[in-house]
Amino acid sequence: MKIIAGIFCSCFCLVVMVSLTLPSRTTMGVEPAVLFFKTQSDSFATAATQLQTALVAIDRSKPATLANARGALKACRVHYKKIEFFLAYFFKSSSLIYNAPPKIEIEEPYMEYQEPIGLQVMEGLLFEKEVAAKKEVLLQQADAIVSSAKDLHALLHGFQADDKQLLESIRLELIRVITLGITGFDAPLLKSGLAEASASLEAVQYVVHPYLRTNAPQADSVAKYLSGCRQFLQLHQDFDSFDRLAFLTRYMLPLQQYMGLLIKELNLEYNTTGGILNYEAGNIFSPDALNLQAFPRAGDQADSSLLTLGKQLFFEPGLSGNNKISCATCHNPVLHFTDTLATSLAFDGHSQVRRNAASLLYAGFQYEQFWDGRAKSIEEQVRTVISDPKEMHGSEATILSLLQHKPGYTRLFKEAFGQQVDTMSLINQVALPVAAYVRSLNPRNSRFDQYMQGAYTALTAPEINGFNLFMGKAQCGTCHFAPLFNGLVPPLFNLTELEVLGTTKTDKLDKPEMDADLGRYDIFQIEYYERAFKTPTVRNASATAPYMHNGSFKTLEAVVEFYNKGGAIGLGLEVNNQTLSAIPLNLSKEEVSDIVQFLQTLEDSVATYIPEKKK
Repeated sequence: MKIIAGIFCSCFCLVVMVSLTLPSRTTMGVEPAVLFFKTQSDSFATAATQLQTALVAIDRSKPATLANARGALKACRVHYKKIEFFLAYFFKSSSLIYNAPPKIEIEEPYMEYQEPIGLQVMEGLLFEKEVAAKKEVLLQQADAIVSSAKDLHALLHGFQADDKQLLESIRLELIRVITLGITGFDAPLLKSGLAEASASLEAVQYVVHPYLRTNAPQADSVAKYLSGCRQFLQLHQDFDSFDRLAFLTRYMLPLQQYMGLLIKELNLEYNTTGGILNYEAGNIFSPDALNLQAFPRAGDQADSSLLTLGKQLFFEPGLSGNNKISCATCHNPVLHFTDTLATSLAFDGHSQVRRNAASLLYAGFQYEQFWDGRAKSIEEQVRTVISDPKEMHGSEATILSLLQHKPGYTRLFKEAFGQQVDTMSLINQVALPVAAYVRSLNPRNSRFDQYMQGAYTALTAPEINGFNLFMGKAQCGTCHFAPLFNGLVPPLFNLTELEVLGTTKTDKLDKPEMDADLGRYDIFQIEYYERAFKTPTVRNASATAPYMHNGSFKTLEAVVEFYNKGGAIGLGLEVNNQTLSAIPLNLSKEEVSDIVQFLQTLEDSVATYIPEKKK
């Protein structure tokens, strides 16, 4: 009987596999998706026209007209979200007309940029103090949107796609909902993120319907969690009090996981992200969701001999001009790879370098290094620090001296690089392994990570509320993007953002004084870069005080309060290009405390990085 049962089981599995194996290029869901896009783009065009009419009616003496205009903008945004998955994937440049960031984004190295346009720009204008004075600009924006929306059908001329592409567009939309939608990233002032997330999932539900009619084992689970997501959003519509952690863990992340399994079962996997997104991961909060090897210069540098050499060199004072300073001097593993100083001691031992030594944890998940983003790889950062007269003041001569005094390194270099070592400069022989070691510093073992992997007793009620505030009312998650809570912009994670906060010279917010550091402007003298700094991760922030590029904030409470007041402009200082909203967040003391408590849950154990004491 067991043999017969085994044969039956094998045959049944074979039948299922055959029935789920589709031709290499299928289009079963494309036609209904295109029809959905046509219908919803018409609705979006109508909503854009209604928004235009509402803007025309704005009257300074009639406050209700402003409320109507904001309502019309929200309705237009919700309609846009129903076609976002399609536009952003298949017609990215066209999507930027409607929902581009409300700030200048500069494309380097060509230094090309365009003026912000679209619904996000209009939101900012509709919440200024004198909206009527901006009416002409608002109408110009509306005209561009209306005229373009009316021609959306034209994009479909000669359009071709297959199921693999369509399903990847859905995958990316799910990540948008998780990381951007529920945070209110697109419309933080309207607070329409939940309605927009619901609209996005309505589109997802429609588009995946043909695939749910297959006999794929995960189809029922996808349908179940999709319905659960939409129902949860319908039952909880208040943006500020929305329980994001419950929404994610109970519905959204399981939906993402089962959607991935369904796509795999149907043999419709497709990845156009350059390998950055690992679709084999359970969900976006899984430790392996982002592929480190896809980031600049990472390659396949996880070789053990290279890492061993890199770790040893990281603690090697012989790389410095005085044989006293190592990378670990300013990036101490015991201190989560920082040094607790506002700005680190310089090479001379008594003066200080210009900026705070940020933690190296998760540094590999960035496209630019240093606070001003001037280094395009960790290797470049290592070379710069070693040769900088104010930091390590080393050179190739210093490295040569090290090799003469510690010949064991010659063997380690040979093991790491083989015969290639003879063609490499000495500084690169050091930079490559040190960079490989720095890239390995990704523990992901905090209490928050444990919670997201199913240990639901790992967080307290205030900590959970802190996460919900961080990702919602406090708007922290609109710059410190999940899952790494740094400036990597979802859903493609192919850009590291720089922001202008107007960071003050000290944390005395009752007497604010502007810091003199101009940030990236010193690299490229473009007005949009004035006082622009890279957005660091807030993982381990509770253990890496003081904060900001100048180390001017001693506590996390002070940092949150700075944001709470609206940055420099909110404090009454003049910053023409501040990207942080100047509108106060109105967080209570208890809410500030909860956010700080949440940040404490992001603290990793660094015990594995602490070198063994020599006996």
